Amino acid sequence: MRVISMIPARYQASRFPAKLMQDLCGKPVIVRTYEAAVQTGLFDAVYVVTDSEIIAEAITEVGGQVIMSKKRHESGSDRIAEAIVDMDVDIVINVQGDEPLIDRESLAKTIKVFKNDEKKEIDLASLMTPISDWEEISNPNTVKVVVDNQNFALYFSRSPIPYPRDEEVEVTYYKHKGVYAFRKRALLDFQQLPMLSLEAKEKIEAIRFLEYGKKIKMVETHVSGVEIDTPEDLERARRAWR
Repeated sequence: MRVISMIPARYQASRFPAKLMQDLCGKPVIVRTYEAAVQTGLFDAVYVVTDSEIIAEAITEVGGQVIMSKKRHESGSDRIAEAIVDMDVDIVINVQGDEPLIDRESLAKTIKVFKNDEKKEIDLASLMTPISDWEEISNPNTVKVVVDNQNFALYFSRSPIPYPRDEEVEVTYYKHKGVYAFRKRALLDFQQLPMLSLEAKEKIEAIRFLEYGKKIKMVETHVSGVEIDTPEDLERARRAWR
């Protein structure tokens, strides 16, 4: 089974422009993420997929592999799908460029999902982590996921799900972490399938897979990491890196 990592990377970002090129203890964020992915030793190859010459140059300067996007894309999954069309690969791991503090154990768990899936019934795997702070649970920037009793995703939302109508019932809330592990076919399907209303409303690309009947296996992790969406997040990442 050939497993590769793809790191989709845009230069522009609405909340924190050029965040991937910000300095993280001596190197740009995207370079730290690329090197961390390589250092896990889990992948047959690691690529950064971008439409930015600035990002491409930063990666090639450290000997990294870059694929330049030919089209404009709405999501990282679309960007990766274009890149892997002609590749001989079984599993593609989408590592977020703004999460340089990569947790090797969590990534290994997502790969193991496919090694254990002898009937090849699972289309993709992703990560979730328990959260308990109500401010984070109710924050629309935090994507939540609910799962069935076998940890298959039922739905993703920016709203608190499940809604706590009965506060005496104990339930674990899960934050969705944006690491995806795809079968190649599922990723190519994603690019061809038009966006439907639920994905358009929530602005969560994982919903597209559910709307078209794909099976998403969620893997629980207790490593939250740092997602760099704001200058404050970058400072947190710097402290963690040191």
